[in-house]
Amino acid sequence: MRKRSRRYNKTTEDSNSNGPLALNEAISKIKGWANTKFDQSVECVILLGIDARQADQIVRGAISLPHGIGKTLRVIAFCEGDDAAAAKEAGATEVGGDELVEKVAGGWLDFDVAVAHPKLMGKVGKLGRVLGPQGKMPSPKNGTVTPKIADTVKDYAAGKVDFRNDSGGNVHAVIGKVSFEDKQLEENANAFMTTIKNMKPSSVKGTYVKNIYLSATMSPSVELSLT
Repeated sequence: MRKRSRRYNKTTEDSNSNGPLALNEAISKIKGWANTKFDQSVECVILLGIDARQADQIVRGAISLPHGIGKTLRVIAFCEGDDAAAAKEAGATEVGGDELVEKVAGGWLDFDVAVAHPKLMGKVGKLGRVLGPQGKMPSPKNGTVTPKIADTVKDYAAGKVDFRNDSGGNVHAVIGKVSFEDKQLEENANAFMTTIKNMKPSSVKGTYVKNIYLSATMSPSVELSLT
């Protein structure tokens, strides 16, 4: 069993002492804990009352947060011709068709997001076993399979966030950095939470949003009040 530091244990005790908090209070508490030398990411996790085994209850998509996430993502684009030139200009780190497919098939995964033109999905499709487990497989559902390659590359390079529920019904996303102003984190968190709430599958019965938590990279989580 991994041994927690004294600082972490004390922080955990503090995190459980006041019950669910308002968003602004949770952000202040997390910032108070994040006294490390690096700028920690802030993450929002939402536990949904969905049956993750049912295809019609999957919650999946992408969102461009109002203030980004404080990180420039490495984006590759499966495209050719004028689209390849436009994607490169928009910020793609690698572009191409057959040669890029073979490079990735060979094990190269030094990127955060992959986008693809629909015309190339017949070739990109064979990368499912490589990119699927990494969460990097282009998909129409999150907008990474699109003829608007340059626009999509630009959005993701600026920090567009993908999300998808896990097997336990949790949906999570990075919503910024500890160094962000409180209001920026609030607006990013609200944008993410509103997006998830608006995506409630019609087949879900009962409580849809069960719990919401915020945490930093090296902090315990803080439960948010749902009222």
